[in-house]
Amino acid sequence: MVKVIYHIVEHDGGWAYRVAGAYSETFPTHDAARAAAKRAAGEQRISGEEAAISYEDVAGRWHEELVQGSDRPDTDVRDG
Repeated sequence: MVKVIYHIVEHDGGWAYRVAGAYSETFPTHDAARAAAKRAAGEQRISGEEAAISYEDVAGRWHEELVQGSDRPDTDVRDG
């Protein structure tokens, strides 16, 4: 099973969470960034329907994939 780690970090004058090198929007406090990361991590574990997705990686390349709704990662939120 894939494990996805949400790291809470200082970013752009505030706080954000970072996943696989990509940053979230900036939040004014560490607690706000942590709450947003926990919410996102929880949503990522929810099973759903098969879907086509597209996403941009940290190098700016776009990818398209077909994902199984039952193939959900294990997630965690950590400082740093």
